[in-house]
Amino acid sequence: MSCANPIDAPVLADYWLGALRDREEETVEEHLLGCDQCGARLREVIALAEGVRKLARAGSLPMVVSDAFLERAAAAGLRVREYAPPPGGSVQCTVTAEDDILVGRLAANFSAAKRVDLCICDDRGFEQIRLRDIPFNSAAGSVILQQPITYAKAAPSETLIARLFAFDDSGRERLLGEYTFNHTRTLPGPGAW
Repeated sequence: MSCANPIDAPVLADYWLGALRDREEETVEEHLLGCDQCGARLREVIALAEGVRKLARAGSLPMVVSDAFLERAAAAGLRVREYAPPPGGSVQCTVTAEDDILVGRLAANFSAAKRVDLCICDDRGFEQIRLRDIPFNSAAGSVILQQPITYAKAAPSETLIARLFAFDDSGRERLLGEYTFNHTRTLPGPGAW
């Protein structure tokens, strides 16, 4: 039997996270009690959320993290490798087999930004990945980009460029900073030069 009014996945995710208002939560719960199809979709949302959480904790996703995240990781015994090139500057970097999390701290002035995008570019400056509308604190003065540690451990020596772009009220894009990471591979194995 199919559901006549299926609950959208984002609503199910908000329900699982406890982010719904009381009345919305009650409505979803009542629906779930009588709908096996939406209950199965909720279980899929939960499994997906747990998979993403495991990848994030393993340092396997490119994402913006907080200082609190890094503090919890260090308190849990994870080894955090951090680099902080100045805006317009570069840094020599590497990872070791013992590293669990790799981050780049990107300093910038966010005071006039309404939205910030973070771009990862190759050594020629061609955009490879764009993280749109990243979380930022305008007073913090930096964002922390977690790079996938599994990729960094297997990557050959290479150069990556990170760029932060701010958007104003009219939607105009403005470069906040460019940061160059010159990665040197130190681990043996496939991909080593």
